[in-house]
Amino acid sequence: MNKVIIFCAPSGSGKTTIVKHLLKNDPRLQFSVSACTRAKRDAEVDGKDYYFLSKELFAEKVRHNEFLEYEEVYGGNFYGTLKSEIERIWAKGKVVLFDVDVVGGLNIKKYYGDQALAVFVKPPDVATLELRLRHRSTETDETLRIRVEKAVEELKFESQFERVLLNDHLETALEKASMLVNDFISK
Repeated sequence: MNKVIIFCAPSGSGKTTIVKHLLKNDPRLQFSVSACTRAKRDAEVDGKDYYFLSKELFAEKVRHNEFLEYEEVYGGNFYGTLKSEIERIWAKGKVVLFDVDVVGGLNIKKYYGDQALAVFVKPPDVATLELRLRHRSTETDETLRIRVEKAVEELKFESQFERVLLNDHLETALEKASMLVNDFISK
């Protein structure tokens, strides 16, 4: 059976760090690259970090039902998961690993049902999350405020996930994430 594993969390929860750890240590997994309409950052690579699409091309793919899920995030930019990406990974015999926002993750879980494991990565508290975002040094005061407000809203979705992974100690969270993934793939 083809399987997907979804890691969701508010920005700053450590979700991406956990996903990178899993990808590095479990050869059964392959990362699902999302599509987006935002500008590519200097260190990013098209097709590796994201599929960078124009808003026009993104809208055309929406019209042709090519997305598994998509949404508008952070001031007019669109992010989504192309169905072709999942098929590409499954064709390689791999389990798809997602690093997506909460709403997208719930939509993917709904679409795949028992083929999917949905994990919510929870920060210890909002203050710690805000501190982690500040330490990234990628946010203005305004974007930080927006991300924290969104995080507070996203934390309300925790109960809709099969598993909740508290990230209050990174090494412990990495071990627990590996166990969750292994248990799901093995069953």
